[in-house]
Amino acid sequence: MEFEAIAAVNDTIGRVRGGPLLARAFTRHVAALMALTASTFFASGTPHSYAQSLSGDALARRLKSAYPDDISAVEGNAVIFKDGTRLAIDDGGGEKSFDAWLARPDIADMFRFTYPAGEALTVPASDFDPGRARNTAFFEKIYGNCRTGDVRPDLVSVVWLKTKAPQRVLMSARNGVAEKLRGVSAELDALPSRFDRFLTPIAGSYVCRAIAGTSTPSAHGYGIAIDIALSQSNYWRWDQRRDRRHRVPQYRNAIPIEIVAIFEKHGFIWGGRWSHYDTMHFEYRPELIEPSR
Repeated sequence: MEFEAIAAVNDTIGRVRGGPLLARAFTRHVAALMALTASTFFASGTPHSYAQSLSGDALARRLKSAYPDDISAVEGNAVIFKDGTRLAIDDGGGEKSFDAWLARPDIADMFRFTYPAGEALTVPASDFDPGRARNTAFFEKIYGNCRTGDVRPDLVSVVWLKTKAPQRVLMSARNGVAEKLRGVSAELDALPSRFDRFLTPIAGSYVCRAIAGTSTPSAHGYGIAIDIALSQSNYWRWDQRRDRRHRVPQYRNAIPIEIVAIFEKHGFIWGGRWSHYDTMHFEYRPELIEPSR
């Protein structure tokens, strides 16, 4: 019953966030976010490089280290799973446009940009979205397909901010994701009270849905993502509804670096590092973070 209750709340939030009710439900919220002053924005940043310097050996080490429950080896152009299944790393399609990269990434494409873990918070360069592209076959092999019920058996309940304002969220136990989130929660729980408004109430964790505006499965559907306090967050699609002149609206963020650093320490990437910003969003993607980070 507990799983069903948590999932139902998350599903409602997910549908409002990505569906037709969003404009009405969040009108006042978006207006408040748009009122943020320039002091809440980051200083302009410089373009980040492609991750072309990542060698085949380095990519193999990252994948095997990140997903020890599932990957047994990486040989040539293949990721080999423990059940003998193979997935191609490079689909042979060559360099993709941004839209094709996002819609149809192969495994190599997931490493197209170097994720800047531990770096200062800057305005991302145009279309710099490290980690936003996910190869569906890869993640469904690891975590399952939520639409066919494969993900749910591995979901466990995690108490979020046990001391500050406890909530229960569902996360996958595979590859230690739930344990990593418990570590994040413990460190965030120890932060001074001035950070509380950015952390609670959370906006959602597991929910089986597609990414808003697409048919691509969301990271939330794998049980590897969490959205923190909605009231302090910015999302490019919300702001785009206010600024139709630009394909991507002016970057906005209010989430402090202290919170981002704790998540990144435990292998989570942040949607605030993307030019298509989603500052409430964190997802477990340890393959994108250098092991020394």
